[in-house]
Amino acid sequence: MRKVDLKTLARLVEGEIVGDCDIEIHGFAPIETAGEGEMTFLVKANRLEPLLNTKASAVLVPLSIEKAERTVVRVRDPYLASAIIHTYLLAEPFAAEGVHATADIGKDCVLPDQVTIAPKVVIGDRVHLGQRVMIGAGTVIGNDVEIGDDTILKANVTIENGCRLGKRVIVHPGVVIGSDGYGYAVDEKGCHIKRPQVGIVRIDDDVEIGANTCIDRATYGVTWIKSGTKIDNLAQIAHNVVIGENSLIVAQVGLAGSTTLGRNVVLGGKASVKGHVHLDDGVMVAACGGVHQNLPKGAVVGGAPAIPVRQWAKAVAVFAKLPEMARDVKQLRKDIKEIRKINEE
Repeated sequence: MRKVDLKTLARLVEGEIVGDCDIEIHGFAPIETAGEGEMTFLVKANRLEPLLNTKASAVLVPLSIEKAERTVVRVRDPYLASAIIHTYLLAEPFAAEGVHATADIGKDCVLPDQVTIAPKVVIGDRVHLGQRVMIGAGTVIGNDVEIGDDTILKANVTIENGCRLGKRVIVHPGVVIGSDGYGYAVDEKGCHIKRPQVGIVRIDDDVEIGANTCIDRATYGVTWIKSGTKIDNLAQIAHNVVIGENSLIVAQVGLAGSTTLGRNVVLGGKASVKGHVHLDDGVMVAACGGVHQNLPKGAVVGGAPAIPVRQWAKAVAVFAKLPEMARDVKQLRKDIKEIRKINEE
């Protein structure tokens, strides 16, 4: 990490320094383990014990903390500020390493001077790479692919023919972009006839895609991941899905074909959405939720099939008591039977 004076870091996050302004910071660490020359953060102002015990040289704290026994930087959101500062400390200028001798480059490709292509990379014909693109070992890129400036493809990524990636995209190992969508027609004998998948995948600027995620090409047209979206590991994005700007797709989410998401949608781990369903802006689906119908703006749901999250929480609480309730019902039936017998006598 680089060494940076605290005043520079405070300006990055519009923070107010209380204490020594001349401290130099060379690292970032958790509040329990941070030491001299390192910075850390405290999210909750009502938990001051970690702040008192830390050995960090400076601590990002909420605005409600006005004084402390050590140097602090008061900010609106310490968690956000920590991400900004840690990223800044780790940033290094791009070092172009060129094309490795074992890489296989197709015909009529456009490769800039500022590029790093690692060993065993295979690039098809007519591929266009932007400036400062990094391509990890074993990655395979099909024909007619376009990749924007400052994009990083890590090891063993596959990008099929015709796909488009924007600027500053990060693609983690094992991702497959542009594989065929899952589309079949059934004939009179029950056989499944494959439908041609002739569309592409479009990934806009500042998208991050986690390891071993699969994003299928469109049957026709485009499967589209819009700018700022972050996709976790092991997600399945089917053909013709559209994901709106700045959405969060957590691990093992599955989106069926032609699902569309608005802006800032959040899907918890293992959530799934039925095909041809639209989730409007700001929708949130709890982990393992199963969505079978359109959801309006700002809806928060859970369960399968998904229902409003408060209703789902009540249902889960009742579900946990079902054995006890069943036992009570059984006893009530027995009591009723005995009462009827007494009345008959």
